[in-house]
Amino acid sequence: MDMFDDMLTGYLEGTCDAEPELLKRIHRDTYLRETRPHMLSGHYQGRLLALLSKLVAPKQILEVGTFTGYATLCLAEGLAADGVLHTIDINPELEDRVRGYFAAAPNGESIHYHIGDAATIIPELAGPFDLAFIDADKKNNHLYYELVLEKSRKGSLILIDNVLWKGKIAAGDSDVQTRQIATLNQKLTVDERIDKLILPIRDGVFVLRKR
Repeated sequence: MDMFDDMLTGYLEGTCDAEPELLKRIHRDTYLRETRPHMLSGHYQGRLLALLSKLVAPKQILEVGTFTGYATLCLAEGLAADGVLHTIDINPELEDRVRGYFAAAPNGESIHYHIGDAATIIPELAGPFDLAFIDADKKNNHLYYELVLEKSRKGSLILIDNVLWKGKIAAGDSDVQTRQIATLNQKLTVDERIDKLILPIRDGVFVLRKR
C-alpha cells in the first residue's frame, strides 16, 4: 500500500502545477530542520489550496496554524489585488524564519503574521473572511470553527485539515485526539449553516461553504 501511495502521490504531483521555487525551499528547510515536517501541506495539497483561493479571489483570508508558512503562501496566491491574509501561530520559535519566507514572497506585504492564542486573536480581527483554513491544535478546532464561521460572510469557504486523521476516524479508533476530530466531523455533518464535503486528500480536508 505504501508503494502504491508513493506512486499515486508522484503521479498527482506530476499532473498539477509545478511547486514554486520559494515553496520548494520551505519544503526542504522544513524537512531538514523540524521534528514534525509532515505537518507541512506539501506540493499537491498546496496546489489545491492555491487553486481554491484563486477560484474564490478573496479579499480577506484567515489561517489558523502557520507552521513554516507553506500553506500560507499557497493561500496568498489567490488574494485580490488589495487583499490581506491573517495567519496565526502559537510558536514564536519559528517567527524569524517564517517572516523571512514571507518577505521573499511576491505578495508578502499582504500577509499579517500573528503570534499568540488564536482564540483570543480571531475575535479581534475585523473580517469578514472570504476564505479560512484551520490547521492547528485539534482539541480546539471546534472553537476555531465557531469563531471563524462568525467572522465569515455568506458564501465564504472554510477548510479544515486532518479530518481523516491517518485513517483512524474511519477505523473507529478511540484515542483522545481521534475522538475529538470525530466529534467535530459529526457536528459539521449535521450543521445546517454550511454546505460540506470531505476531500480524501492526504489526511483529509473538510470543505465547508457558509450558507
